[in-house]
Amino acid sequence: MTTLKDQITEVLKTSMRARDMAQVTVIRSLQAAIKQIEVDERKELDDAQVLAVIEKQIKQRKESVKAFEGAGREDLASKEQAEIEVLSQFLPEAMTEEELDSLIEQTIVAQGATSMKDMGKVMNSLRPLIAGRADPALVSSKIKAKLG
Repeated sequence: MTTLKDQITEVLKTSMRARDMAQVTVIRSLQAAIKQIEVDERKELDDAQVLAVIEKQIKQRKESVKAFEGAGREDLASKEQAEIEVLSQFLPEAMTEEELDSLIEQTIVAQGATSMKDMGKVMNSLRPLIAGRADPALVSSKIKAKLG
């Protein structure tokens, strides 16, 4: 079975052959971020940890897009948006609205959550299940709506 790191390397090779330098640059920066963590922590990252790195890279770029749009720099915002597209190809398939609502409902029942005080408990048990498949901010707001 191929790992997420193997998939990233294969896409890098394909991009290099196609001379798609924009994609090559983004993937190399992703590989550098993964390597940096592996060196710092002296361990090989598994797929879940690599996924977390990808999500962090996407989050940083989304923040940059907001900042650039706020400053009226559409050129830079569209460049960051293109990088988000490149990184998103490594994320698992997104959850549908129905799947997400059902999962939140089941978790609230399983945790016995009744009020906003239980928000952290519910969110923590959902985190591994939604990794890369749903926006944590959206999940958080849905939990608040159900508990509030």
